[in-house]
Amino acid sequence: MVKLRLKRCGKKQRAIYQIVVIDVRSRREGRDLGKVGFYDPIKNNISLNVPAIRSYLEKGAQPTETVHDILRRAEFFKERTLT
Repeated sequence: MVKLRLKRCGKKQRAIYQIVVIDVRSRREGRDLGKVGFYDPIKNNISLNVPAIRSYLEKGAQPTETVHDILRRAEFFKERTLT
């Protein structure tokens, strides 16, 4: 099973997270299948590759709760329901 998950990057006390597509059995810092965005919780900055995320979701990838909340905050699902 494939999931959209956060992968921690950055310095100590200054974490940023990449939103990656990864196999469920991999660990948090494991090898990912693709990078589809990033999230900076300190600056509250979200950057998404919308076509890639849609493609993976259509193929059956499941976002984790945290990634789902980030996508909802970025109004990803509002765009998706309109089309």
